[in-house]
Amino acid sequence: MTARQAGDILRAMGREYAFVQVDVFTEKVFGGNPLGVVLDADGLTDDEMQAIAREMNLSETTFVLPPTRPDCAAAVRIFTPAREVPFAGHPTIGTAWVLATRGRLGGAVRAALEEGIGPVAVELEGDAARPAFVWMRQRDAVFGPEVATRAGVAGALELDERDLLERAPVCTGTAGSLFLYVPLRDRAAVDRAVLDVAAMRRAFGDASLPGVFVFAPEPPTGAYSRMFAPHTSGVPEDPATGSASGPLGAYLVAHGLIAPAETAHVVSEQGTRMRRASFVHIRLRVRDGSATDIRVGGSVVPVLEGRLRLP
Repeated sequence: MTARQAGDILRAMGREYAFVQVDVFTEKVFGGNPLGVVLDADGLTDDEMQAIAREMNLSETTFVLPPTRPDCAAAVRIFTPAREVPFAGHPTIGTAWVLATRGRLGGAVRAALEEGIGPVAVELEGDAARPAFVWMRQRDAVFGPEVATRAGVAGALELDERDLLERAPVCTGTAGSLFLYVPLRDRAAVDRAVLDVAAMRRAFGDASLPGVFVFAPEPPTGAYSRMFAPHTSGVPEDPATGSASGPLGAYLVAHGLIAPAETAHVVSEQGTRMRRASFVHIRLRVRDGSATDIRVGGSVVPVLEGRLRLP
């Protein structure tokens, strides 16, 4: 029996789906945030998508489907090992790169992907067939009120209140996905942080605690970050969080933590503590002390390709 005949028999026994794994927000393999992209995912049920995401055991896995909107190149569903999410940064950027390299964006350098929050615009830099960089547009960030129990927040991270950045509020923020932003005084404090979910829920005052994003500003235009989400996505720590990075840039602008400019380019270093250094680029315009026209971007590196076989 030839290899082709064996493959035909296997395909006749079940369904087959091509998938690609890439690393996002890095220029080298085994850095950044890994992403699984399942192509042509028609026919998969919600439960099967969730089971595949658990099997991949990455922070997110995406499933590419035909769009329902004429202004989008593809529909993209995003699953963590624990649940589906309506929007996420590195899945958007990584999926756009995979689609571009397979000619599924029609050679365009601008496109939109249909996600749970609606169309998400992406822009490619370099060769449209092999982009050197991918940008994703985000909504203007919205922040919640300050969390008053600063000592409780610090304790929930196994830190002292003095590790919190003075005159900078602990608060929620969102540009499509909600996070709790905890500003710390330096990268040593960020590296020492260990999340106690139960204690943070008590300090936060709400059982529906979002992912916890801790960061230290590094002027003039940088930040050092980590993100914990074992309680929301089943991922103890995320190597790079694009959906949290747009609001991070807006937060730095709003509180004067980066050099003032009409246009800012911030680089957030994340994942270093877990040996997956990621560099998330954030571009934004500043108007009357607030950020607008937010874009988050990074490089993407292919890692492996394969085929999923299901009954």
